[in-house]
Amino acid sequence: MRDEGADTPASARVEAVARRALVALGMLWTLPNTAVGLLLGAVGLAFGARPQWRRQELACVFHAWPWGPGGALTLGNVILHTGADLDVACVTYAHAAGLHVEAPVQLAAHERAHVYQYLVLGPLFLPVYLVCGGIGVRNRFERAADRYAATGRGWWPWPTPPMSVRNADER
Repeated sequence: MRDEGADTPASARVEAVARRALVALGMLWTLPNTAVGLLLGAVGLAFGARPQWRRQELACVFHAWPWGPGGALTLGNVILHTGADLDVACVTYAHAAGLHVEAPVQLAAHERAHVYQYLVLGPLFLPVYLVCGGIGVRNRFERAADRYAATGRGWWPWPTPPMSVRNADER
C-alpha cells in the first residue's frame, strides 16, 4: 500500500501538521466561548434548530436558530444561524451603513473569519470585540470579516488599514 503523502514534500507535510496543531490549540483556547455557543445551540434544538458540522468553517452551525434579528452569531467554534443555509449572500456592514456600495459577500466566509479571530483571542475575543464597538461597521472585527469574505484574505483586524481606507470607513 502506497503512502498518500509520499508525493508531498516533507516540508509541506510538516506545515500541514503544524497548521492542524495550531487549530487544535486555538479550539482548546476558545473552548469557553464554544461551550456557551453549544449550550445556546442545544436550547435552540427544542425550538427547531438543526446542528451541522461545517469543516470549512471549523464550526458546528445551528441552522434555524429561533432567536435574533436574522443572520448569524459566532461563539468560538459555534455559529448560531437563523436561516436554513449559511451559503447565502449578505451585504457588508459598510454597505448596510450606506458608506460604500459593495458587492454582497458570503455569510459563511464572514462567520469563518470570526471563527479564526476566536481561535487567536480565545476567551479574550468578546471583551476585545465589545471594546472595539460591538456589532456594527465601526468595529474592526466586522470590517475584517467583511474583507475576508470579499477577498479570502485579511481576517485579522490589525494593523490599522491605510489612512485612505480608514477615512472611507468613517464617512
